[in-house]
Amino acid sequence: MTDLTKLTMTGALEGLAKGEFTSVELTEAHVRAVEASRALNAYITETPDQAIAMAERADAQRAKGEAGPMNGLPIAVKDLFCTAGFQTTAGSHILEGFKPPYESTVTANLWRDGAVMLGKVNLDEFAMGSSNVTSYFGPVISPWSPGVLVQRDAAETDAGFLAEVTAAIRQPRPVQEWQWSRKLVPGGSSGGSAAAVAARCAMAATGTDTGGSIRQPASFVGIVGIKPTYGRCSRWGIVSFASSLDQAGPMTRTVADAALMLGSMCGYDPKDSTSVDMPVPDFKAALTGDIRGLKVGIPKEYRVDGMPAEIEKLWQQGIDWLRAAGAEPVEISLPHTKYALATYYIVAPAECSSNLARYDGVRFGLRVEGGDLKEMYENTRAEGFGAEVKRRIMIGTYVLSAGYYDAYYRKAQQVRTRIAQDFEEAFKLCDVILTPTAPSTAFEIGANMDDPIAMYLNDVFTVPASLAGLPGISVPAGLASDGLPLGLQILGRPFDEATVLKVAHVVENAADFTALPPFVSARY
Repeated sequence: MTDLTKLTMTGALEGLAKGEFTSVELTEAHVRAVEASRALNAYITETPDQAIAMAERADAQRAKGEAGPMNGLPIAVKDLFCTAGFQTTAGSHILEGFKPPYESTVTANLWRDGAVMLGKVNLDEFAMGSSNVTSYFGPVISPWSPGVLVQRDAAETDAGFLAEVTAAIRQPRPVQEWQWSRKLVPGGSSGGSAAAVAARCAMAATGTDTGGSIRQPASFVGIVGIKPTYGRCSRWGIVSFASSLDQAGPMTRTVADAALMLGSMCGYDPKDSTSVDMPVPDFKAALTGDIRGLKVGIPKEYRVDGMPAEIEKLWQQGIDWLRAAGAEPVEISLPHTKYALATYYIVAPAECSSNLARYDGVRFGLRVEGGDLKEMYENTRAEGFGAEVKRRIMIGTYVLSAGYYDAYYRKAQQVRTRIAQDFEEAFKLCDVILTPTAPSTAFEIGANMDDPIAMYLNDVFTVPASLAGLPGISVPAGLASDGLPLGLQILGRPFDEATVLKVAHVVENAADFTALPPFVSARY
């Protein structure tokens, strides 16, 4: 890894503008970092040739004075976003090898503004999970997993020389290798995005958040992740999980970077019927540091039983930071919060069972032949989908079935309305809401796998805002006693991402989180 991989996006833009380095040099440094970080399994598809070509184009645009706001910045793309001509798998065997002929609106916006694609990163299959262990392509390992960097001798084959001579082997040379003492999850479903950004093998990454899949992994790996208001970013070209909940957002190392990237990702899209036609603010201009007079809601219902004392302590520290900056903490009530998780795990599976019906082996993706059409459907879906996806499809089909629709799905939608109304009432008393992001630090790969309910509880603090369609951000705020990151979450009114980012910037400055994952610090 070189010093260029240490830069934030805003810092890199300054260096590019001054001519201290080129986008090609910046991109090459990150391509090498991707190669050095393969042990994390963060990337499903690496696109180094495309990255260099895009970087060359970015340098040419800058030379002509036509640089966009993301010009020359190498980023990773969650493998849920369709990228024209490049494999898009959604982390599933059923889509392995699928190369869409079209580009998602969000990624098209980023390429328009000059961003560079390093590759497609891993995720829980169809974004269903909180740990990034349900991917067909294997689990992502958090760069915060403890271990040591060792060197071993290895013989490397020079393919070019072999082609000329018949057989030749270079002299053995030391090869760096990471040996884990424990393997931790990076959170999910955007675990590949989170790991890539935290491991400095991408300056930023796109993520999607259905019930917390940007914010929870951001908390687990000590980065910033923002879910904008539902409708702020187009969903066109993003493989659907739950259509009334899915929303794209950036995952970055700083709040300023999140503001920069969000500005490029957002925008009205007539191809998406849920896209909202409204101007995109200058989010970076909101980062003034002045929050005097703002009221910060502290929901009493988020003090859940069994929450570790250190998370409660960090929450109080966040309250104190904002009070010291001139904001006024006020207690609020969100009485239907206790029903949010149950509501989410009825609504989301119901929508996924409908969305995933299109994967049948007929039009695209995997096909497993059978004796007749029905058997081909059954064989394809049985082999193509993983256990968690099958579980949610079955739950969703059940709650939508005759005799159960009113008892489950309709009731869940009614409770969802009540949850949204709770937030509406709360925002009459405050400007933003401060909570913990997750009820724990990252856990070991394999933990909770035999207990889906325990896994689902990871989303207890993030799901309510998703059901209400509100913007929310996670900011790294400290380390727990086990040395792992903890995040604080700021929620805001619909389409008021500017205030959310402003408050998050204050928390970021107060926390001054500079800790590096062991996987990174060993290489710098």
